[in-house]
Amino acid sequence: MTVLSGCSAFGPAAASCQSPVRDGAAARLVTVTGKAGGAPTVNFPTPLKSTTTQRSEIHPGTGVGLAAGQQVKLELSVYNGTSGKVITQSKYDASSATTFVLNDKTIKGLAEGLQCAQVGSRVAVVVSPDDAFGPQGGNAQIGVAKDDSLVFVIDVIKSYLPRANGADQPVANGLPGVVLAADGTPGITVPSGTAPRKQQIGVLKKGSGPKVAEGDTVTVHYTGVLWSAKTVFDSSWAKGGPVQFLAADGSKTQGGIIPGFANALIGQTVGSQVVTVIPPTLGYGDTAQASIPAGSTLIFVADILGID
Repeated sequence: MTVLSGCSAFGPAAASCQSPVRDGAAARLVTVTGKAGGAPTVNFPTPLKSTTTQRSEIHPGTGVGLAAGQQVKLELSVYNGTSGKVITQSKYDASSATTFVLNDKTIKGLAEGLQCAQVGSRVAVVVSPDDAFGPQGGNAQIGVAKDDSLVFVIDVIKSYLPRANGADQPVANGLPGVVLAADGTPGITVPSGTAPRKQQIGVLKKGSGPKVAEGDTVTVHYTGVLWSAKTVFDSSWAKGGPVQFLAADGSKTQGGIIPGFANALIGQTVGSQVVTVIPPTLGYGDTAQASIPAGSTLIFVADILGID
């Protein structure tokens, strides 16, 4: 199963940006004062309307630009472009940053407007009605009519790797074969023969980031395959964005994951890609789970993209 997603870059450190959203007259009408990291003072003429989504950079950031499908952490202030009223605003402290994945489950104009922005930047994005709530025709719950634009002022606090970027490692014989699509989506070949009774873990790429400790919240891209059927039963790549897991044995810690997956993540470094074969005793045992039959041996390939 292969899903391809774009990757882009932005700003002076990433001049090759191919963002779907450009600067425009509406975005330039948004004036923002105040230092990045604190609550901004935002002004714009009302009604501010735009038939296209536009953005302007208030403060530059550094590093590689954000890409479609990437997870980010943001502080943001959101306004109704027609009335100028505040819809929501972060507290602008360490506890209030919000995690988004830049995919189709996020407001389209926000996801596209952030592509190519850099960590540390502050940007203003004017989102057209079509790119806000589209066919829904507005959102009465938050006071947005079908022809209202949205105004976002966004601080990009943190980004997570879009894919494992560690150094390739030799892998022991007998582990599943893994090949990667252009965007990093893994294709997994299940070995012939009987599934191993003990867990196997191999490091395919060794990252240089911090080490995952038990109890950390880890951002991961993963694909899971059934050994017996040789079919994918779950994939964050297919869903368009990474997910966050608590790196802990769920049989002992509330909110944790199956023991075998926790074993495979704990002690690895950010930027690493691991492959693991998990026997039923460290998976779901004799209990069926949706598309996973009882007694299944599981294979996971996981990219470790960040830690919170």
